[in-house]
Amino acid sequence: MSEESKTPPLSEVEHIKVNSRYLRGTIKESLADEITGSLYPDDLQLIKFHGTYMQSDRTVESERKKQKLEPLYSFMIRVRVPAGVATAAQWLALDALADTYGSHSLKLTTRQAFELHGVLKRNLKKTIKGINATLLDTLAACGDVNRNVMASANPALSGIHAEVHQLAKAVHRHLSPQTKAYHELWLNDKLVSGGEKNDVEPLYGKTYLPRKFKIAFAVPPVNDSDCLANDIGLIAIVEQGKLTGFNVAVGGGMGATFGMPETFPRLASVIGFVPKAKVVDVCEKIMLLQRDNGNRSNRKLSRLKYTVERMTVAGFKAEVEKRLGYGLELVRPYQFTTNGDQYGWKKGEDGQWHITLFIEGGRVKDTVDYPLKTALRAIAGIHKGVFILSGNQNLVIADISEAARPQVQSLLDEYGISAHQKISGARGNGLACVAMPVCPLAFADAETYLPLFMDKLDIVLAKHGLRDVPLNVRMTGCPNGCARPFLGEIAMIGRAAGKYNLYLGASHTGDRLNSLYKEMLGEQDILTILDGLLEQFARERQPGEMFGDFTVRKGIVKANDIKK
Repeated sequence: MSEESKTPPLSEVEHIKVNSRYLRGTIKESLADEITGSLYPDDLQLIKFHGTYMQSDRTVESERKKQKLEPLYSFMIRVRVPAGVATAAQWLALDALADTYGSHSLKLTTRQAFELHGVLKRNLKKTIKGINATLLDTLAACGDVNRNVMASANPALSGIHAEVHQLAKAVHRHLSPQTKAYHELWLNDKLVSGGEKNDVEPLYGKTYLPRKFKIAFAVPPVNDSDCLANDIGLIAIVEQGKLTGFNVAVGGGMGATFGMPETFPRLASVIGFVPKAKVVDVCEKIMLLQRDNGNRSNRKLSRLKYTVERMTVAGFKAEVEKRLGYGLELVRPYQFTTNGDQYGWKKGEDGQWHITLFIEGGRVKDTVDYPLKTALRAIAGIHKGVFILSGNQNLVIADISEAARPQVQSLLDEYGISAHQKISGARGNGLACVAMPVCPLAFADAETYLPLFMDKLDIVLAKHGLRDVPLNVRMTGCPNGCARPFLGEIAMIGRAAGKYNLYLGASHTGDRLNSLYKEMLGEQDILTILDGLLEQFARERQPGEMFGDFTVRKGIVKANDIKK
């Protein structure tokens, strides 16, 4: 057998990328086809690179099929927000676009990005053009490229945080795709500077990456970006009051596939320290190493974590250093104490005020008894600072002057936001993906169900005197990991309608994965199990011990530091 015949065949998506003319494909023709609300099959892959996925309302599919209609297709548009910082004007513009073209709500994601849902194909171009008019964009918000670069939520807390944010934005700019297709399709409707003939992707080439690629910065002791869940995690090291550089971690990722034990979640491995001046270079070389060595045959095994496992951590580090032309320094000491958000008012080193608000499920919308979207629109109308999306689906309203603070507080009180901040420690640390009814991968509910589940869990917590104890609760509709479920001290991952696998034992700081405890449980079974475990926790807890650590210490689940 020849060496060539031993080479695994490329996946279908790889062929689509190669032949796409730098992500153009036939997207223009797909958009012009008025017969269907969908796109041509190949374009459904390519349009992800432009920041959008097609979805459908699964609650009406059977009825539409009876009427011989295609599914009710619409599109989710994801907006890149480097390090999560948006201006008040950008917030207002996205709020208006959600009302004009979307589902009248904004979704704050676990990667510090906005999502607009329910956009029809005929409105895609108008919506994306409107987003770009705000100086934000959707390019590389999805697809096999480096995604939105995350950072610890509030750059105004200190000069260190501000410096980390600037480095996160520098990495974002450096690793962004350069194709002119985005401007041609969504902004100009014509070839740009020679178009595809002169197009080039200096970092990505025609094939881009084997799969999505994620980078997050964190500033200890807070790990609010869950940096170890990323392909690259960058842990800020502060010495004598100055940012000297970052510990570099590689190979994190949350996704897995039921029935495929060769797939697994993984925490990133810390491989060394790099001075801050070299952080962009290090990120580039790690990404290019994955470009050249990642699995392009089986997309379920194509993330960097599998490349690291195949090469070994030591082998991967050696190859990174070879490409850099210099060695990484020894890992510097650091400690995380939480991966949650710190709610309420805080004053930064610059004397400005900031308030972190709990946004349940990251969904900004109006309901009959809680006009959250209207309230935030009113605040944006008078706010001179910025809005910062946290990696935990929450919102920081930052850079509020001493004089403006009473006005902001008055609006928070008037619209009921203040009252909605009186939450349990578990609810305040809850994360959920969108899931049903629009996500095609979901087996069960998550965002719509978690608040209802938390109402019942809060009763259990109060019964055992644990209402105010921080407790990471994660719920997803499938094991792909969009709400980082494998880092939940309590996690429920959907298996079927109303049925979840229950996982326990992650650390509260994002540096230990959880373990499977029970499979295919309904709500009452889950609540009964948690009632017993939380009663034991309240009775036998050591001072300051967190629930995930307790379940490991008592042998309820085994410690899971690397894989599933």
